[in-house]
Amino acid sequence: MESSSSSSPDARARMLARLRRIEGQVRGLQRMIEEERPCAEVLTQVASAQEALRAVGREVLRQHLRRCAERSAQGADARAYDELVDLMYRHIR
Repeated sequence: MESSSSSSPDARARMLARLRRIEGQVRGLQRMIEEERPCAEVLTQVASAQEALRAVGREVLRQHLRRCAERSAQGADARAYDELVDLMYRHIR
């Protein structure tokens, strides 16, 4: 199974930018806890950070699906279908 998360340079740059924003969100959450901000505010920001991480995961999966489809179309990897199904099951948990 391919374990690389390689993608196009543009997609990689977008994912890294998203991850940096998420990192900032998590730091903000730490400050909110330190400042004893209301639970509702903290939980709203937690949900936002979780959705941002899910978006990155979807992009990684999309890039991987594209690579597997290309390999499969070229007949380069007969295991591509099984790999995709396995990856999707793990991702949607």
